[in-house]
Amino acid sequence: MADTTSDTTSTAPSTAPSTAPAAGSSRLGEQLPADLVLTPLSGTGLGQGRPVMEWLTTFHLASVVLDPYTNESSWVLRSATRVLEQFRGSDARINLIVTAGANDTRQFLGPLAETFLVFCDPERAAVKAMGLSELPAFVFTRVDGVVAAVAQGWNPQEWESVADAVAEVTWWTSIEVPGPADPGPFRGSPALG
Repeated sequence: MADTTSDTTSTAPSTAPSTAPAAGSSRLGEQLPADLVLTPLSGTGLGQGRPVMEWLTTFHLASVVLDPYTNESSWVLRSATRVLEQFRGSDARINLIVTAGANDTRQFLGPLAETFLVFCDPERAAVKAMGLSELPAFVFTRVDGVVAAVAQGWNPQEWESVADAVAEVTWWTSIEVPGPADPGPFRGSPALG
């Protein structure tokens, strides 16, 4: 189910070749590097980081990647969490990846830091590993570590395509995007800062 509306979103076939991404392109259809470590936000700071494949042992990852230092990520925060909430209880581990340390992440997310699994990525290692060029982004990674769908920036149709990919793989109900309070489409900010 490929989306052809733009070059910032698409879905991967289930048997995609594994080649290195071109500069600025996502790793769509490729497995994330085994040495990528995702570090969760914990009650008092950062939890213990674990390799991405340990986070994928049972559940897929449905990740919204945000840069708390840009307007673009703040504009989409409510819409992004609405989309993720649709998949709570599915076979996808819904999460937020924030390109900041623990304190700035908590300040940006407020009470959402307690509601979602949150990974801190101050060095943007996950952003680089996913090959993202714009934030916010919505990334679906299957349990085999393959990036199955990506939307970069905020284009509601593209985010709906990623949601559809999550729903198809997890046998869950997708969500209509945009919702009544969602903003109009806009390009994201540069992913690497």
